[in-house]
Amino acid sequence: MRRLPVYLLLDTSGSMRGERIEAVKNGLQVLVSKLRQDPFALESVWISIITFDREVKQLLPLTALEVLQLPDIIPPESGPTHMGAALELLSLKLDTEVHKGSDTEKGDWRPLLFLMTDGKPSDLAAFRAVVPKIKAQNLAGIIACAAGAEANDSYLKELTDTVVHLDTADSSTLMAFFKWVSASIGTGNKSVGTAESIQLPPPPEEVHVII
Repeated sequence: MRRLPVYLLLDTSGSMRGERIEAVKNGLQVLVSKLRQDPFALESVWISIITFDREVKQLLPLTALEVLQLPDIIPPESGPTHMGAALELLSLKLDTEVHKGSDTEKGDWRPLLFLMTDGKPSDLAAFRAVVPKIKAQNLAGIIACAAGAEANDSYLKELTDTVVHLDTADSSTLMAFFKWVSASIGTGNKSVGTAESIQLPPPPEEVHVII
């Protein structure tokens, strides 16, 4: 079975402490649970989690859905949001973790990227330098989420045309977002091999698509 690599890049800067990060953890639990109810996803979806604050960490290397155990996520009390460094790490992992096809065998499906932030990149020069590299890596979909009033859509639009905004970053809104991500992965899992880019399901009313 060919793998569908799914990378989740999550803002864990100080502003995510408290209710927001607990909502993210609960959302991840729901995402994994829903995907495990889909037999096709259970066989093919592999997930990685990269967090970014003043440090960038791959908390979960690309792991099969059926054996995945979610890591604990603990934001620092304060500090910058190194989104550019997170995308650099992602670029490296796309090169080393995703199996490329050959003349004798098919490689993995084109990966999906979901990025969520409640702010903007602190390392803007690094962010803008790495964006062309990410775009050149032929992902099946890049979906960026600006969560809350302080989140900036315009920088995310430099990375992808598919940007969604959450008016608030409370637990119910973030839960709605992660349920939609789960549905998007399920849809992408079935369409990624037949279309140039994945067709996303309609978002819930809490998730606004930025044109």
